[in-house]
Amino acid sequence: MIRKYIENANFEDTGFHYTLSLISGKHKMVILYCLMEFQVVRFNELKRYLKNVSDKTLSLNLKELEADRLILRKEYPQIPPKVEYSLSDRGKSLMAVLDQLCVWGEENRPDV
Repeated sequence: MIRKYIENANFEDTGFHYTLSLISGKHKMVILYCLMEFQVVRFNELKRYLKNVSDKTLSLNLKELEADRLILRKEYPQIPPKVEYSLSDRGKSLMAVLDQLCVWGEENRPDV
């Protein structure tokens, strides 16, 4: 009977898949975590926080997070240009999930 259910099941229809699709990738969760910790962050600050990320990769990740309405981008009309990123309300609602990942990691990582 269980086989019948699994044969008709589709992982892509689950909320778990949708959540993973929003935060998948090497840098997205770290960007969200940084914004949770420091609230308002500029591009170069994010770049320093992430260490070895290219401008192109960081920019792409930020654009995707903004398109998914997890972060807000605020551009100031000045020279040189100033852009700040912060969590949207939708992004803040995801922080409980990411926080639990951190708790699990702290409780289960091997002692170094």
